[in-house]
Amino acid sequence: MNYRLKISVAGQGLYDITHKVAETVVSSGVTEGLVTVFVRHTSASLLIQENADPSVQRDLENWLGRLVPEQDDLYTHTAEGPDDMPAHIKSALTATSLGIPLLSGRLALGTWQGLYLWEHRHRPGEREIVVNLLGEWGDR
Repeated sequence: MNYRLKISVAGQGLYDITHKVAETVVSSGVTEGLVTVFVRHTSASLLIQENADPSVQRDLENWLGRLVPEQDDLYTHTAEGPDDMPAHIKSALTATSLGIPLLSGRLALGTWQGLYLWEHRHRPGEREIVVNLLGEWGDR
């Protein structure tokens, strides 16, 4: 069973999509199995990370920004702006799909874990997430 979620982004950053994915799971009726989450873009990625302290997110963004700078003379793919090639590299270094176990109708995330869309471009827009559910249906 597949679902498509549209996520609006204001620019670079981590966007918590935990509740949107969890709502999709609950509405599906699947109680046990596996949830696969996939971002259908080459300049954004997915991440499971701490959701309690926002400084973790800032530190991750700062670290990845330092690792993959926007101004690098080695980049030849520059037609879409200075953030485009770095966004592709950041996406390649992180994950575009994640698998999360489903237990008793809920995402089996840990206490401090959240699911994030990591937008690597500056411009606002919309990203599409595919949520695939495999498993057993319980009583609805």
